[in-house]
Amino acid sequence: MKQIYTTTLRLNLADEDDRRAFEYLQTMDKKQYRSYSKAIVAAVNDHFERQERLAADPYLETREKEDSFLRRVRETIEQGLRTAPSPMLQFAQPAPQPAAPEPDDEELSAALDFADSF
Repeated sequence: MKQIYTTTLRLNLADEDDRRAFEYLQTMDKKQYRSYSKAIVAAVNDHFERQERLAADPYLETREKEDSFLRRVRETIEQGLRTAPSPMLQFAQPAPQPAAPEPDDEELSAALDFADSF
């Protein structure tokens, strides 16, 4: 059996799916995929492996969507906690008390007379 198999990939740019595939190939990360062949092999393998997993577990896609949603909720909450002032700090500090009015001389005299009566 041959070690290298050559095939032709034909893309019809008038077809939306073909055009998107062509754009992906044109803009792919050359450090990650050194050639069209490497990118196409990764995409084909990923597609068919996913189809096999879905056939074996029909609820896989639903769980993946739920996991993705929960991950986004958790990230949003974490981001909010990092950027918002801590509510615990607001509760830990006592509320400011209104300043007590200064006693006048008559009240001071009455307090001192009361204290002297003991």
